[in-house]
Amino acid sequence: PAKYFDTKTTEPISFFLSGLEELLAWQPNSNDEFNVSAVPLAKRQPPLQSKRPRTLVCHDMRGGYLEDRFIQGSATRNPYVFYHWRYIDIFVYFSHHTVTIPPVVWTNAAHRNSVPVLGTFITEWTDGEKLCEAFLAGGEEAYGAVAEQLARIAQHYRFDGWLVNIENTLSAAAVGNLPLFLRELTARVHSAVPGGLVIWYDSVLKNGTLKWQNELNDENRMFFDACDGLFTNYNWKEEQLERTQRLAGPRQNDVYVGVDVFARGDVIGGGFDTNKSLSLIRQYGLSAAIFAPGWVYEHLGKENFLQNENRFWGLLAEYLPTHSISTLPLTTSFCLGMGTSTFLDGKDEDSGPWYDLSAQDIQPLYPEDQGTLSTSCCLQDAWCGGSSLQLQGTIPPGEERMAVRLFSLQMPAPPKLFLTLLYKLEGPQSNDLTVALEVTTWDSGFCFEGNPTSLPEPNGRYHPRFLPAPPPGLAKLLAACHRGSQGWTSRCYELELQDCSLRDLSVIVSRQQPSLEETSFTCLLGEVRVLDTASVAASPPQVYSVEASQLWWQ
Repeated sequence: PAKYFDTKTTEPISFFLSGLEELLAWQPNSNDEFNVSAVPLAKRQPPLQSKRPRTLVCHDMRGGYLEDRFIQGSATRNPYVFYHWRYIDIFVYFSHHTVTIPPVVWTNAAHRNSVPVLGTFITEWTDGEKLCEAFLAGGEEAYGAVAEQLARIAQHYRFDGWLVNIENTLSAAAVGNLPLFLRELTARVHSAVPGGLVIWYDSVLKNGTLKWQNELNDENRMFFDACDGLFTNYNWKEEQLERTQRLAGPRQNDVYVGVDVFARGDVIGGGFDTNKSLSLIRQYGLSAAIFAPGWVYEHLGKENFLQNENRFWGLLAEYLPTHSISTLPLTTSFCLGMGTSTFLDGKDEDSGPWYDLSAQDIQPLYPEDQGTLSTSCCLQDAWCGGSSLQLQGTIPPGEERMAVRLFSLQMPAPPKLFLTLLYKLEGPQSNDLTVALEVTTWDSGFCFEGNPTSLPEPNGRYHPRFLPAPPPGLAKLLAACHRGSQGWTSRCYELELQDCSLRDLSVIVSRQQPSLEETSFTCLLGEVRVLDTASVAASPPQVYSVEASQLWWQ
């Protein structure tokens, strides 16, 4: 069927639903199993519900379902990717179809990086009025059926909820039932999807008029009270933030103040001035909804996209609380889910562009320090996948080392950690430098390295013990320690900790000799792994009852 498979290539594709009939008729079916997310939402710290301002990204690009609709990837040159997941809390996939089911590649990439994904339920124009009249004015049975279907769809495809966007006027009967519909939908999503969310877009008022308020007020508050959050329109002024904060009270983090990166209408700042809007929003302790950050790609072009993207998010970083990884194993090759080649063990196995967000790895922090450090993606060389992480920096005169924080962690440390690192130093001074991993722990009087007789390190910095070869029980699994090739260097480490809690994982670039001159470096990171030795040594679970279907030999 053309809905599920591309007519030119027969490859499975992601799809949307149009209109009320198609929504109410929806049933799971064997053709759409490709669209079910295969990656559960990874745990994070602090949890999404904790009391701090959040950041929502609403992705709206040229109507949606572009090359990202190809579930098994495509040969797209210079595609759009998003990878600053550590800095955001919720990802919304937006289009103007009635029911936007997020393409599964986005759900997979977001979940791997601990970010929940919402689809969009939208009605607009005169068709929207008729649709709303049919299901909202129809009473409890009619709107209950819509709520049930939306919750079932999120549960079936394993994404995390809905943005609800009613952009048309409503009759008195329809608007009277709207808060009841929102309550019903929110309750059903919460029970069908762990951690599920329903967010309302600031559009119609309690009397049914379509009039954007750019704030939370008494005209739209009953919709906010009926669900998990409000996404405001974009043309707000500072006094509206103040009123919103006052009215929201303890729920101020559930108001997502809209920021249009395209800066349409009368706004504080978009584009590379988006930080001006965010700075004001955060002064009032409110959450932010960044709309269409694809501006970087659409407006500035595909050519220097990765450079421009790092600049855009780098300018916002101080206003974006990050979240930490809270489970092991942590393993990543830093792949973006795209490439100009496919690398395996450092070798370019297959030249040619590819794009598949499901193949995107866990993404690190992207620390920037003007003048002394920049972190970016390198497509020209990688250990595995399409890209490596490039660190470029300068060790100042008189200092011996530079620490680059890759991941913030928050979890109890297992008694024994096994870590691996693959890197490549480039440039004239590479022979004078060494590269190593560093683990820091949260301060605690009980945390010791190895045997309790050794003194605790100052500020809990641990340099894992370098292992020339993997420990006997892991040798087969981790042939990693000798596998540097194609100019890549491989390192294995072991760290024993007692009663500690992990905090950061950093890469340390050090000079071998102290120097009064600055030393510049370029280091590519190909892979980092942090494993709990006990669980790695255990044998992997057996796989049962494998079935192959829809085979087509060529």
